[in-house]
Amino acid sequence: MVGPGTASRPLVLQLAPIYPPSQAQLRADHPVETLYDAADRAATLRRLAPEITIVVTSGGAGIDRATIDALPRLKLIACFGVGVDAIDLAASRERGIAVTNTPDVLTEDVADLALGLLLATARRIAAGDRYVRDGKWLGGAMALASRVHGKRLGIVGMGRIGQAIASRALAFGLQIAYHGPRRKSVPYRYEADPVALARSVDFLIAACPGGAATRGLVSRAVLEALGPKGLFVNIARGSVVDEDALVELLVAGRLGAAGLDVFVDEPNVPRELFGLEQVVLQPHQASATHETRLAMGQLVLDNVAAFLAGRPLLTPVN
Repeated sequence: MVGPGTASRPLVLQLAPIYPPSQAQLRADHPVETLYDAADRAATLRRLAPEITIVVTSGGAGIDRATIDALPRLKLIACFGVGVDAIDLAASRERGIAVTNTPDVLTEDVADLALGLLLATARRIAAGDRYVRDGKWLGGAMALASRVHGKRLGIVGMGRIGQAIASRALAFGLQIAYHGPRRKSVPYRYEADPVALARSVDFLIAACPGGAATRGLVSRAVLEALGPKGLFVNIARGSVVDEDALVELLVAGRLGAAGLDVFVDEPNVPRELFGLEQVVLQPHQASATHETRLAMGQLVLDNVAAFLAGRPLLTPVN
């Protein structure tokens, strides 16, 4: 427990941990109470509610309507992460609560991992590592992989991250098409129907935001259209894909391969995926570099500082 805040250093309620150096700086700048490790979260929330004007959370933890309703003086929700689908934005808008996130600073790392998963899956890099470590190379050559260069890539979502993925894909000679809610000013083929996009490409990368608008966007029909030779990569959110259909089609060989960084019920991953050689799995690591996490943390701190100084927020969501 920390002491109460003051007018110049108000108490900050933290709903999720952030990058340790940023965490240390947050504590140096403000009195902080952490709800995520409280023995009795409900009691802690009731005790702190009259004083809290600022909440720091993460893209995964978010904040729900019940927690927002329990904080009558809340004015700012600063999110450590670009995704805000776990934050009840409607509740924040109704109360006039500002929400910030950390866009741009993680774009390049997420795009890097998207291409890394594409390469690792198509060229069977993870499987090759296991093949050597398990001594199987002594018994003969590993099965052939698939070429990446010159293939057709579909990107679901052509925002900052989608465009960064596309720029990298050009270096591999990939032919690029994309789907989104609207056409963008980019030099790539636009496809209004995600099923048609999947049918026309060899690889499909999900790079769209999470939330209700994109839930299940990569549907069973999309995955079936991608087909038994197709490769799917997800660095967006687990919710954007029909995960049950994804698992079923991979197990049945009706979808060729997948590189997955995100899942519906993290950290619980469908166990059926563990034994599939054509699947590469990551523990939601797309933005997980020291450089990016430091920049994300600094942006959280800068938004809190701007709010307290009465300056415009750097990255307002709503």
